[in-house]
Amino acid sequence: MASKPFLLVAGARPNFMKVAPIAREFRKRKIHHQLLNTGQHHDPALSDVFLRDLGLGKPDYNLGVGSGTHAQTTARVLKRAEPILQKLKPRGVIVVGDVNSTLAMALTATKLHIPVAHVEAGLRSRDRSMPEETNRILTDMISDMLLTPTADADMNLRKEGIPASRIVRVGNVMIDSLVAALRRFPADSEHGNPDFLLMTFHRPSNVDSRDGLVRLIAFLKKAAQLLPVQLPLHPRSCVQLRKHRLWKSITSIPHLHIFKPLGYFDFVNQMRHATAVVTDSGGIQEETSWLGIPCLIMRTSTERPVCIDHGTAELMSGNYDLALSRIHVILEGRWKKPKPIPLWDGRAADRIVRALASRF
Repeated sequence: MASKPFLLVAGARPNFMKVAPIAREFRKRKIHHQLLNTGQHHDPALSDVFLRDLGLGKPDYNLGVGSGTHAQTTARVLKRAEPILQKLKPRGVIVVGDVNSTLAMALTATKLHIPVAHVEAGLRSRDRSMPEETNRILTDMISDMLLTPTADADMNLRKEGIPASRIVRVGNVMIDSLVAALRRFPADSEHGNPDFLLMTFHRPSNVDSRDGLVRLIAFLKKAAQLLPVQLPLHPRSCVQLRKHRLWKSITSIPHLHIFKPLGYFDFVNQMRHATAVVTDSGGIQEETSWLGIPCLIMRTSTERPVCIDHGTAELMSGNYDLALSRIHVILEGRWKKPKPIPLWDGRAADRIVRALASRF
């Protein structure tokens, strides 16, 4: 009889970079596993290209939940995942990150008494207005194993009453994918050439209101006067720009190059050559810190303070004028240098799989 599989869960673009190294490690150790894609990011630019680039192949299951409100996507995952888990009876369900799919799959498995492991556990922004913060907290509360990237994540969990026996610090599995991606590029190809700024924006606080978009466009216009700006445009941002009739305003900015979201390898290649990155993303803070690329976080809080304390990131608190002044500092060569972050070494997946095989 075949052994029960581990079930790896992904639902949105950032999840694929986290599950890919774990899947590779499972294959290396010949441990039975399957992949479930909830389909929360149903746009091919946000899912199919990443599955291809990261070598994940076609998922064993695709729930196809698509977009919708937080309640709608969560409910669809709960409803569509339950019969699959009842039939499969996996050895354990492995969820990653903090999207709605993460919480929904953890909740579905817990209700069926199936063990749950949460990769990237313990991150906290202290900002409950972010839906991701709610997802993180609730997923950690119900997971059997909490696989953390940093010491401060361990501390957050302990302060919330999680026993040490459920916490395993494994490092940052995103760095595993980054290290693997960098092997594809010529060794003599250096990053950090002072020729462009790379920017990404998709969070509601930056793109969901007309006023927010007007401020963003004004910032892009000023930034592009300092250096050319590369802007891979998230589908959400594109929809909002058209909705508020600001498409012409942004596309007419000189030296601003707008294009569709990139595949993983293409984006890493862009990022490593950028003079600096301006973003409201979470994972990009980690990747730029490891690469040594200055990163301006266009948010009021971050769940990754280690990237500020040890990395190259700085929090702009939504202040575009501050971001412009910090770009000047970067261009003057006065940006801080990163410090090594423990266990961000490209071997997190090995530690994750060893912990899973031992516990479950």
